[in-house]
Amino acid sequence: MKNKTVLIIGAGPAGLTAAYELLKNTDIKPIIYEMSSDIGGISKTISYKGNRIDIGGHRFFSKSKRVMDWWQAIMPLQEEPAKDDIVLGRELPFSDKKLGADPEKINKVLLLRSRLSRIFFLRSFFDYPISLKWKTFKNLGFLRIWKIGWTYIFINILPIKDEKNLEDFLINRFGKELYTTFFQDYTEKVWGVPCGSIPANWGAQRIKGLSITTTLLHAIKGVFKKDQSIDQKNTETSLIGQFLYPKLGPGQLWEEVARQVVEMGGELHMEHEAVGINLSKGMVSALTVRENATGNTKTLDCDYLFSTMPIKDLVRAMDQEKVPSNVRKVAEGLVYRDFVTVGVLLKKLIINNDTDIKSINNLVPDNWIYIQEKDVRLGRLQIFNNWSPYLVADSDTVWLGLEYFCNEGDELWNMSDDQFKQFAIDELAEIDIIDRDDVLDSTILRVPKTYPAYFGTYDQFAELRTFTDSLENLFLVGRNGMHRYNNADHSMLTAMVAVENIQNQITTKHNIWDVNTEEEYHEKK
Repeated sequence: MKNKTVLIIGAGPAGLTAAYELLKNTDIKPIIYEMSSDIGGISKTISYKGNRIDIGGHRFFSKSKRVMDWWQAIMPLQEEPAKDDIVLGRELPFSDKKLGADPEKINKVLLLRSRLSRIFFLRSFFDYPISLKWKTFKNLGFLRIWKIGWTYIFINILPIKDEKNLEDFLINRFGKELYTTFFQDYTEKVWGVPCGSIPANWGAQRIKGLSITTTLLHAIKGVFKKDQSIDQKNTETSLIGQFLYPKLGPGQLWEEVARQVVEMGGELHMEHEAVGINLSKGMVSALTVRENATGNTKTLDCDYLFSTMPIKDLVRAMDQEKVPSNVRKVAEGLVYRDFVTVGVLLKKLIINNDTDIKSINNLVPDNWIYIQEKDVRLGRLQIFNNWSPYLVADSDTVWLGLEYFCNEGDELWNMSDDQFKQFAIDELAEIDIIDRDDVLDSTILRVPKTYPAYFGTYDQFAELRTFTDSLENLFLVGRNGMHRYNNADHSMLTAMVAVENIQNQITTKHNIWDVNTEEEYHEKK
């Protein structure tokens, strides 16, 4: 394999993992082309006046030991307390070793974080997943609680036999009342379409084993034993209580991977967009890239091509006369959901910590909060102080990420920056989480094609996949590369399997597509 090259489109988790694995395990040289100026794809970290934004919030947790070990090979796990651990007197639960991974002294370190995410609904907090606490009953009221219990019993006796869509999937697992109370509006806020328009297999991939039964069993187990292990392989992903997190945000880890890739002999070209893909004899023969700054293009021969770019754009870049018309039609009909984050810096929140979890400045201890109030379009609220205290320039301030789901070109997306920032601040004040007078600063980030959707022409995706799989030296990896709503660990695993296929001269792509569908990757035990 000497003197062979792999061209990689995209410097996100999948592209960088592929390059790293190629350099570690083969003699093939990876050359990465990234269209933006940022490392990490949607796992990048953006710095604004010393405050860091994690787009979407990225927990570093995987049921794959390989991925967990991989992350910790890039950055060591903390073995001394972080800034907030010191202030709150928290002790590290997992190690007696003191090998110098001190977040107060070094930057390249993974923190161990406790996970808390709750639902904000009816101007009150609810546990996520919903718990059977007195506060839950009080906030929901007797009538709604009775309906939740009755409809859950009913659906277990007479389940929907043919789950045609996500609505059927969720009702079967939670009952109709709990579905309409906590799932329906939020899911439609995220995707912009009714749950009845989303296929059931979206729920099968993202939710899998979570149900009222598993939630209750997890809660009962927690009464008797607090799981403080990093390895929570046998816990439903939605119930994970601990995760790893880079001190300076997720982009920090991927920036380190990029540095090591270049150090080992790989190439990384930023602000270069893939604009042309030549096909010949069932192979990709060359890739054309355009440099953003100059507009100049160059065409490179390649032995292998790894793509993490959206499949719609990938097919558009191919020789159109060599792409079947049905494949072009499916690719053009694929749908994406776009994303806007408004970073807001505050003196304080007007909601206080109502839990028994210790926090600095009485700040609510949530990593993120699902906003399910129907009178606002805000979807989630990230509290970056609780992800890592080092994401915030001044620990006496509160640094938030207000997340909106939209479509590129719609009214939200097309708002001016100043309009959108004020709109977001007003919504947060409207639901009594902040006081407008406490706002110190704000910024805005727009991220296109964040979520590949499972509607549009997705029901015909097999036709597109059959064509791309037939191109022997083309490997689709990652979330947008496969049009699959993968987490970062799944994206990494697709890249690892693709590299192994090259090593072992395996030409079929089934094992790549099987990542996050085989039992090994399932959330359900």
